Amino acid sequence: MNLIEALKIEAKQDKKRIVLPETMDERVLKAAEQIIQEDLAEIILIGEEQILIEHDILKKATLINPKTSNLTNIYIDKMVELRKEKGLTKEQAKKLLLEDYMYFSCMLVLDHKADGIVSGAIHSSANTLRPALQLIKTKLDTKIVSSFFLMIVPNCSYGEEGVFLFADCGLIQDPTSEELAEIALASNETFQELVKKTPYIAMLSHSTKGSAHHKEVEKVIEATKIVKENNSQIYIDGELQLDAAIIPAIAEMKAPDSEVAGKANVLIFPNLDSGNIGYKLVERLAHAKAYGPLTQGMKYPVNDLSRGCSVDDIVGVIVITAVQAQKIHNN
Repeated sequence: MNLIEALKIEAKQDKKRIVLPETMDERVLKAAEQIIQEDLAEIILIGEEQILIEHDILKKATLINPKTSNLTNIYIDKMVELRKEKGLTKEQAKKLLLEDYMYFSCMLVLDHKADGIVSGAIHSSANTLRPALQLIKTKLDTKIVSSFFLMIVPNCSYGEEGVFLFADCGLIQDPTSEELAEIALASNETFQELVKKTPYIAMLSHSTKGSAHHKEVEKVIEATKIVKENNSQIYIDGELQLDAAIIPAIAEMKAPDSEVAGKANVLIFPNLDSGNIGYKLVERLAHAKAYGPLTQGMKYPVNDLSRGCSVDDIVGVIVITAVQAQKIHNN
């Protein structure tokens, strides 16, 4: 059984309410239909009533039209209160709620009428994540929100039988050592929650164990030290080149004393450029499934989609979001 099928079983056990704001995209509607058919989550659609006429099965979803909903005026006042330090006016709040459905979706989650959001099929990551960062914000015990991809590589013996977590590939441009450490810690928790296996975290670099010297290498080394100092139970090592991180034979040569080298399943990239390039290389050249960018560290789950996503990709991200919501509500 592959990872997404296993997560579907988990999602069914405690169905969560997932908001889909991009009802103007046919892929999103088809994904919603599949979620309903498989009974994986309760779907909330933000949009016009015409959707239900054109897609009969979507009548089993909840549809909210911000233009006619009695929640809109309530959310205008709530948004003004939440953003009063930024000087948000009632007129601005109304415009955001009526014209940018991400804001309405975030307010549904804050109002406990929904458990998570999936968006990004036709909007940029910034358009998806900015409202969430402004309104939902981070968990109490979390310093930063970061993003990750769940990568499922076919016919691959590396990682967790071809399953990897890549971070950060979509949010933090040039993380400091402290931020890299936070990304690693969040990824460790995420991998355990979703994959149910022991994370082996490789802090990636163009250097392995001193083979090169540069301030960017030092950043990775320092991040690894920060995690190790306070989390002795976590399997983490760095700096490691990608081949040393995942290939046992090369790990034997380059990092023979490492507990992680040769078996890493969580890959932490030194910056957004390398992370974004890395996941897209694996997705396109290895024909891997790339689910994300997903977020970690948010108070409630809000997950992004690639604008090139397929219906199956959207279904997978909805399922992952539902499982993340279960974990938050159970803690």
